[in-house]
Amino acid sequence: MSELSAAFVRLHARLAPVAFVPEVRLHQADEPIGLWELTEGEFRSAQPPPFWAFAWAGGQGLARYVTDHPEVVAGRRVLDLASGSGLVAIAAARAGAAAVRAVEVDERAVAAVALNAEANGVRVDAELGDILDTDAGDAEVVLAGDVFYSEAMARRMLRFLLRAARAGVRVLVGDPGRAFLPRERFHELAAYDVPVSEALESVRVKHTTVWELDPNPPGARR
Repeated sequence: MSELSAAFVRLHARLAPVAFVPEVRLHQADEPIGLWELTEGEFRSAQPPPFWAFAWAGGQGLARYVTDHPEVVAGRRVLDLASGSGLVAIAAARAGAAAVRAVEVDERAVAAVALNAEANGVRVDAELGDILDTDAGDAEVVLAGDVFYSEAMARRMLRFLLRAARAGVRVLVGDPGRAFLPRERFHELAAYDVPVSEALESVRVKHTTVWELDPNPPGARR
């Protein structure tokens, strides 16, 4: 974690409970638009948006599920993909995961994950990098919140998750009805009405589903 990135997170986001998972506190931005513009600056083609500064609906739903069903991760090695703020990773650590690895492509997100884990008194190994063309390593459970928000991301994410599931890894996804979620590949575990930022989502509540990936082709006999 670079000191510059950590300082940026502390300056622009305040530590507060997550609306749907109040057991967890995160550094969250009060006003999304200004921070979005600030982080893009003159580097709009390269600088990732500040996904780390907000508790997105998919992540909140998945973190709620893991918190309420600790047996999903307890004693297991967990990988949190596109971790953002680290909300899901922290929920897994709090639920008794043996180890939690949180991967992000944004250096500030990695800093936010580390700061947020420290604030919640848990250990999360925050890692900078794009691993979608590789595999899940030694993970026994893969968690991914709100990752099907673009067509390109959805294609890469699904390929990674299918490789993991076919290797025997349990794969859970939290999604608030994003357009590119391939629903035919999943079965529903739980559904919630999650409070969200109206400035980000244009609504105050998003119906959010926790899904488990089926490694078999749609329609295949199990």
